[in-house]
Amino acid sequence: MKLVILDRDGVINLDSDQYIKSPEEWKPIPGSLEAIARLNQWGYRVVVATNQSGVGRGLFEMDTLNAIHDKMMKAVAQVGGRIDAIFFCPHTDADNCDCRKPKAGLFREIAARYSADLAGVPAIGDSLRDLVAARAVGAQPILVLTGKGAKTQKDPQLPADIPVYPDLAAAVAKLVI
Repeated sequence: MKLVILDRDGVINLDSDQYIKSPEEWKPIPGSLEAIARLNQWGYRVVVATNQSGVGRGLFEMDTLNAIHDKMMKAVAQVGGRIDAIFFCPHTDADNCDCRKPKAGLFREIAARYSADLAGVPAIGDSLRDLVAARAVGAQPILVLTGKGAKTQKDPQLPADIPVYPDLAAAVAKLVI
């Protein structure tokens, strides 16, 4: 089974420092939905692993998060793609949970759900926390420059061996050659 793990905000959709708090605020990054469809066409299962501390902060409820994800799933389906599963952490840093990236709990949950070894599995994110979580389980972290990616690329803690692409579409083009 071919698997790819994507962060949500800043990779699939435009990010906001004020959080994506409603379906109306969720807007895809140009080319990202088609990139997911292309992954599907090449036999990949696409899974999203996303921190959603807006729930824990009381900025929106679980039903709103579900509505945002429903909009995303329908938008991907409209271009012929699908997201197989969404794994999310609703906690804040103060909760000190194991699922909030940069901890690897979401990735371990994905591995368990799919009975998969994540060694070498592409994990595409726009922040250092995405990349750290991926590396902790042996996945292949990939940085995109959308969202917080351009800032992340300048972070002195970014390992030099992390592949960097302008956006999800460019990263996917490299994966499916």
